[in-house]
Amino acid sequence: MRIMNEQQQRMGAHDKALRMNLDRSVHGTFAEIGAGQEVARWFFHVGGASGTIAKTMSAYDMAVSDAIYGTSDRYVSRKRLESMLDHEYPLLLERLDEKRGDTARFFAYANTVAARSYSRHEEGHGWMGIRFQAEPRSPHSEIIIHVKLFDTVNTHEQETLGLIGVNLIYAANYLRDNPLELIGSLMDGLTRDRVEVDMIKFDGPAFEGVDNRVMSLELVHRGLTDLVMYRADGEAVQAGEVLYKRKLLVLRGSFRPPTNAIKDMLESATAQFSEGTLDADQKPIVLLEMTLNNLLGDRGIDLSDFMSRAEILQTMGSSVLITNRTYFHDVVASLAHYTTNDIGLVLGIPALLELFNEKYYTELSGGILESFGALFKARVRLFIYPSKDPHTGEIITLSTVKVPANVRQLLAYLVENGFVVALKQYDPDHLDIFPHDVLAKIMEGQPDWEKLVPPEVAAVIHERGYFGIPVRPASDR
Repeated sequence: MRIMNEQQQRMGAHDKALRMNLDRSVHGTFAEIGAGQEVARWFFHVGGASGTIAKTMSAYDMAVSDAIYGTSDRYVSRKRLESMLDHEYPLLLERLDEKRGDTARFFAYANTVAARSYSRHEEGHGWMGIRFQAEPRSPHSEIIIHVKLFDTVNTHEQETLGLIGVNLIYAANYLRDNPLELIGSLMDGLTRDRVEVDMIKFDGPAFEGVDNRVMSLELVHRGLTDLVMYRADGEAVQAGEVLYKRKLLVLRGSFRPPTNAIKDMLESATAQFSEGTLDADQKPIVLLEMTLNNLLGDRGIDLSDFMSRAEILQTMGSSVLITNRTYFHDVVASLAHYTTNDIGLVLGIPALLELFNEKYYTELSGGILESFGALFKARVRLFIYPSKDPHTGEIITLSTVKVPANVRQLLAYLVENGFVVALKQYDPDHLDIFPHDVLAKIMEGQPDWEKLVPPEVAAVIHERGYFGIPVRPASDR
């Protein structure tokens, strides 16, 4: 079976389209807006397209598009894609189900894309999706993705769009039983310098049991993108949908588990970052960031460990970022792609000391100055949460922290100019709480760990039996 899967992954767009055209059980509609009918063209090109294609269409004029799919604030958006699928899929069933429904597995493929053109020179991007039946007359399932197109020539962008569209349609029909393999196959014939898939969502009975948080993680793990995002409720989203022009507040951590100190950091930073803000839309969006380094163990990514953290973070009520970014300036660069508004990073004293440790920048030609130049290029401020010396009990703040002598003036400059600021409000009782200490207490069975995390975090750890503790019966919660 493994050999067959590897052969399928090596198939090019020509062979994939031809296989589908020769498979008389697959029949569907293609609706493409924004970069030509590049996906449908493959099925016509290889021959036998009547076996697969029921209809192709492109509604380029906005008035025509609105008349078919309804009005939309943004034509290249998930909402527009979903309206296209909502229109095309039922229409296909209405017209063909009685005639071919016993043997055909129907699908509707759609995309809406902003590509380079004579009037548009920005980086291309688009939404693509397929709604399909896994078996004849079965309820439909769905895959939606968002792509970024990096080719600088319009015709090359069109080629990329055609390839990834064929890959998506083929994968939905033949690789749906293995979503991880399906994700890997999306890049067949393509490279990251041409395209990026930064959001994927599976839905429907064909993907029962599939968690889109794990699938989002897989996009980063397999190198299809550098950053993915999901909301506190687990809904996979494309970062631009949520972050566009908004103020952002980011806290990086392992969150294993989230502690009272982490909650205090977020509440203090959110309040200080929001000072003078009356408009609710301008209050910062809080993002909890986990890097691959925080998720990788000796045997790779432990999905059960990741899911335990994902479920616990849901109680924090914040969206989650998963990135492969080591440096803070790389995270900021990714986020600045979506917003020109202020970005705040929340750091504890230990993280601040690491930030000013030059050994972490040896691979950069400009060292720490290159990193800081990139970090503060955007509208960035660092909010520093104090710490407590474990030996003396002294509270260490931004004004008393001792960084290496050779970077002391650099820190002074950043503080003087408002790039690095101290958090003014904090709870001194939380300053010596660290996730690794709390985790050790949990693993050792010390009952006092519950006092070191928010009650809702303790409740979910007991309820699900995370970190190896016995599941507490519902009557004892």
